[in-house]
Amino acid sequence: MQISFKLGLRVQEIALLELKEVCRLNKRNKALPRSFDLHQVMSLPVAYTKGADALGRSKTKYERRTISFSVNEFKRVVSQIEALAKAGAEIDPETFYPPVKRHKGKSRDLPLVDEDLRQALSDYLVIRLERDPGAQPSDPLFITQKGGPYSPNTLQEHMAMMLREWAGIEKASSHSGRRTLITDVIHGQKKSVKVAQKIAGHVSPSTTIIYEEPPEEELADALKNVTRQP
Repeated sequence: MQISFKLGLRVQEIALLELKEVCRLNKRNKALPRSFDLHQVMSLPVAYTKGADALGRSKTKYERRTISFSVNEFKRVVSQIEALAKAGAEIDPETFYPPVKRHKGKSRDLPLVDEDLRQALSDYLVIRLERDPGAQPSDPLFITQKGGPYSPNTLQEHMAMMLREWAGIEKASSHSGRRTLITDVIHGQKKSVKVAQKIAGHVSPSTTIIYEEPPEEELADALKNVTRQP
């Protein structure tokens, strides 16, 4: 939760985090607990970001559900199909599908400066390494009860449950922390969209601009403080 609300990571990015992204593991001494040095900056690889392959742990097979054409492209495809039909050739619809537009994602460096975040990470790493003193830098940061890595879907469900059922935040989701952080950067701290874009890892600033919309709290405050009577 600290990573979500203090760094604004997507749930897929949190699920894919490895130990090496948050700390340097010191050489193991079997007589002592495994020690580590927490990084000052988290370097988030491009492979973790939205739309990327996520090091082979995300869904790699792309299944089309819809396709779209511009008017000119549609006319061109119809002409090609007509020509093939007149020639008696076999027609495979997939031959005429437009190319898939894939998001490349964007890497980013996020300073680990928030004290609550650093404390939460340190406390967790002590427990994580007590349970698995032989852990390697490339091992998952967060693991399930079975000891394996989290899938984004499972982590999404767990985070939503903690926010809604444990914290009692209505309509909360695994995206709430990210949304809260970016909104605070723009509205609370009055930082530029460029700063928010870098934190969020958005390829296009047009995506970040969505967060310039007034948050729900401001709308509620405006409606609560209406002075003119009908």
